[in-house]
Amino acid sequence: MLKSKKIVLVGHFGVGKSSLIRRYVQNVFSDDYFVTVGVHIVKKVVQVNNQELTLLIWDIEGKEDMKKLRPSFLLGTSGFIYVLDASRPSTYEILEDELDFIRTNYPKTELVTVANKIDLVDKESFIATLGEKAPWITHFSSAKTGECVELLFEKLAHTLVQ
Repeated sequence: MLKSKKIVLVGHFGVGKSSLIRRYVQNVFSDDYFVTVGVHIVKKVVQVNNQELTLLIWDIEGKEDMKKLRPSFLLGTSGFIYVLDASRPSTYEILEDELDFIRTNYPKTELVTVANKIDLVDKESFIATLGEKAPWITHFSSAKTGECVELLFEKLAHTLVQ
């Protein structure tokens, strides 16, 4: 039996949500920047515990406040990937509020937090800059180099089928 799970990538504009998806689904990266308007949905079938799982990956337009997203985009979500840009502090200034919003409004939904564009910063300095927010980051990735992208989606997929 083929199962499907909806995964939604959220975060500010320009953090690399679309690039992470393109790297994961097509294994490509482009420096060209295209703004996502509304939502873009892609599908990828993966093997998890010897069974097929269809990931319906929703690329949501970037917003500086999660509360401004259309609630209909988030209905039926199995897992959230909150993406921030390691090279832009403005994308993680209100990280605690954003994560609290997700946890409060979608308490049964899996949530992972990824610092993307880690190739553009010194990781140790970035973690020091985060301070008390550092433990909230579950993954450090680079859509450009591919670092941790596959692992990010695979770990979430495994969690969703358990």
